[in-house]
Amino acid sequence: MSAPEIRLVLADVDGTLVTKDKILTPRAIRAVERLRERGILFTITSGRPPKGMKMVIDPLKISEPIAGFNGGMMVKPDFTVIEARTLPVETARKVIGIIRDHKADPWVYNGNDWIVSKLDAPHVAREQWTVKFPPVVGNVEAKLDQVVKITGVSDDLELMKRLEHDLQQVLGDTASAALSQPYYVDVTNRDANKGGVVMTLERLLGIPASQMVTLGDQPNDVLMFRKSGMSIAMGQASPEVQKQATYVSTSCEEEGFANGIEKFVLGDA
Repeated sequence: MSAPEIRLVLADVDGTLVTKDKILTPRAIRAVERLRERGILFTITSGRPPKGMKMVIDPLKISEPIAGFNGGMMVKPDFTVIEARTLPVETARKVIGIIRDHKADPWVYNGNDWIVSKLDAPHVAREQWTVKFPPVVGNVEAKLDQVVKITGVSDDLELMKRLEHDLQQVLGDTASAALSQPYYVDVTNRDANKGGVVMTLERLLGIPASQMVTLGDQPNDVLMFRKSGMSIAMGQASPEVQKQATYVSTSCEEEGFANGIEKFVLGDA
């Protein structure tokens, strides 16, 4: 795919656009500016809630639709909802049960509310620092009629792989379940996945998926790799994820996003 055919770049956020410490580097900002100078649009997708991406939306001056919750909610940069895809109530209840059966911790995202059972549960403090807003502490099953994402959380990484597998087996094609980090498995509406984000942007913007470039680092990014004309995996991605990408850049700690844009999209020597 030659550079003149590229009209849109779509990037994952955590582990791709930002470093492990959630830093958006000046070089990454400049890479996006250079895309715009070439007439190439830029936007982002993440498992985060839309308002949890404000820390990158503002400095990057994003003006295109943004996909939160892995595509469960498409919003404008001012967080006006374009469309949302929710989980059926019975599916949400079943997912929470499976997560608990695996001794993992369920988080529920109901609209813009992030609901957790305990404030001191694993990764809650880190996630609050990342998304820059606090969770609601309460019964995660109290209100399941507007659920856009459920996340299972555990630091037992082998358990998380089993949880992902078991959720996929039980849910089949009724919902999407994928690891977004080694310690998070995200469950969303079956049409709310990163491959679906590519197709939604194609519909909303009138840009063929073949003229899009996607960047990511996790198994849930592979679906958008498969839909887009070109894909770039970060250097820290697993061998399985790297194999699915057109190109592999350096790690997110080594300016992987900027390097990927500069070398494979902008064509810098």
